[in-house]
Amino acid sequence: MPKLVIGVPKEIKDNENRVSVQPDGVAELVHQGHEVLVETNAGAGSRFTDAEFTAAGAAILPDADEVFAGADLIVKVKEPIPAEYHRFREGQQLFTYLHLAADKPLTEFLVERKIDSIAYETVQTADGKLPLLTPMSEVAGRMAVQAAAHHLESPSGGAGLLLGGVPGTPAAKVLIIGGGVSGTEAAKIAAGMRAMVRVLDTNPSRLAYLADIFGGRLDLVVPNRTRLAEYIAESDVVIGAVLVPGAKAPKLVTREMIARMRPGSVVVDIAIDQGGCFETSRATTHSDPTYVVDGVIHYCVANIPGAVARTSTLALTSATLPYLIKVAGQGIRAAARQDEALARGLSTLGGALVNEPVAQAHDLTFTDPATALAGDPRQGA
Repeated sequence: MPKLVIGVPKEIKDNENRVSVQPDGVAELVHQGHEVLVETNAGAGSRFTDAEFTAAGAAILPDADEVFAGADLIVKVKEPIPAEYHRFREGQQLFTYLHLAADKPLTEFLVERKIDSIAYETVQTADGKLPLLTPMSEVAGRMAVQAAAHHLESPSGGAGLLLGGVPGTPAAKVLIIGGGVSGTEAAKIAAGMRAMVRVLDTNPSRLAYLADIFGGRLDLVVPNRTRLAEYIAESDVVIGAVLVPGAKAPKLVTREMIARMRPGSVVVDIAIDQGGCFETSRATTHSDPTYVVDGVIHYCVANIPGAVARTSTLALTSATLPYLIKVAGQGIRAAARQDEALARGLSTLGGALVNEPVAQAHDLTFTDPATALAGDPRQGA
């Protein structure tokens, strides 16, 4: 099939300063024979200039309308928001984070507009790893502790606690729910700041792994509902780091549990992109990151890594570029037929919803991706 034209629009979600392709990635795509269209100032928030993109071979366009109009494949960081919907044309291709289980309107739009889409967060290798989610989970886990430490401070309305304390005073108690990538990174930073850290995970093997890498410095527990409630009540910080790939996050923490925490305590919901794992969670922005429920500060920013845009862009684009090259070279359908990791990342295909957890979350019709791909008359598309 002909080489695809790749469009890189500027992200417009609140304080989202990442960019989906950095200049050296553009150079690689151009080397592969692709045309790359970049919206002016798309990389400014990550400190990449238009001149760098031009030197790499990109064409700089003045606005998003022209990028969308000229591109076959749109490559983004965050999911499209309603202000961008009108720019998509029927049958266009999309490669980005989508988090559709928490966004029924976007799901319905992609189906209605017959967009072929792959979600970064559901691209999954045969060993169960999520290579395009992992780097941002690492950033979010580390940032979660920084955010919690800041909001524990008195000027932020917090309890006035230093996370690690000082000699003669107790350190803050940090509870991390989930021992996956983001939970592990949160534990590293919290332990490094000398907090008292407890990690809950339902997988004993994961806890054994954490025991090895932390050398006994953490309290590691398989939770039940009673333990969870008790641990939350005595914690100064609770970090929700629960992930069910592609699915809506389970609401593990009730409002009643939150209400038992001391006033000025902080909760951080890393799972907010997937709907959040606290009953009291609602998505916030970097411009207005917190709110208070029952005296407890809630930090539920839906794009935490956007706060460190250059680090996040470098980490994300290093992971996505090899997959982007495959998608750009063959198109989403052909690439998914040949790469099982990309096939697992499929969300919508030509008017069909092909991600089962998303279909279940919204009570929508699910089409098996293999069926959708096999039934496609455009075998090379």
